[in-house]
Amino acid sequence: MPDQIADPSALRADCARCFGLCCVALPFARSADFALDKPAGKPCPNLQGDHRCGIHADLRQKGFTGCTVYDCFGAGQKVSRVTFDGQDWRTGSTEHARRMFDVFPVVRQLHELLWYLTEALGLPAARPVHPELRRALEKTERLTRRTAEELAALDVAAHRQEVNVLLLRTSELARAGVGGKGQGKGKGRGRDRRGADLMGARLRGADLRGVSLRGAYLIAADLTGADLRGADLIGADLRDADLTDADLTGAFFLTQPQVNAARGSAGTRLPASVSRPAHWTAAR
Repeated sequence: MPDQIADPSALRADCARCFGLCCVALPFARSADFALDKPAGKPCPNLQGDHRCGIHADLRQKGFTGCTVYDCFGAGQKVSRVTFDGQDWRTGSTEHARRMFDVFPVVRQLHELLWYLTEALGLPAARPVHPELRRALEKTERLTRRTAEELAALDVAAHRQEVNVLLLRTSELARAGVGGKGQGKGKGRGRDRRGADLMGARLRGADLRGVSLRGAYLIAADLTGADLRGADLIGADLRDADLTDADLTGAFFLTQPQVNAARGSAGTRLPASVSRPAHWTAAR
């Protein structure tokens, strides 16, 4: 069995065990994604007294698409139930609430790293770096269990950089030998599209097997029928990208927020680690 943290469900949002932290701690601005402005630390007007969203079933129709894209990777319940031992921000002091809101984004980043590290440990091709990945995962998990004061002072950017070195090596190992025409051995440049500006790009039916699309801008790109098997999609911006009938099986470091932000169909093939969004179109 691949190495992973003891409870993988801990890396998936469980809103029933959270105090609605993403609806309070995070800011958002009136835009195509949000129907109104909300500063950090102020509860969204749609947040009810039981920490549930009053318009959850109609978020997209009411202008809150951004809420349907976001995922905390389980940080909400970790901060609510572990870091603050079940003490609600509504009933605690102002300082207690402020500290909870400050800690939540830090733990969210750590949980995202846990997601990537857990997936990396499940990739057989990355076996040469499994010991280092395991140590990084254990260290990251320990960091999530620090006190609120320690978490608030944590240099999470430095830790992300440390982990990223391992994830880059994992990507190289996992993508080695994967690729379509012109992307085999000796064709490294064609397989590295890290940070590429592909906004609105016409990539219908493109052979992107084994390509690194780390941090690539694929906003509104046409990826209809594209072959993304074995591609590295960590940090790729897939907002409004058309994944209709695209094949992403075997693609790695793909997260639920990325999939939620894209458009797809019943014909889109996804890795088992993510779920098909309810708003995607049915088969034509």
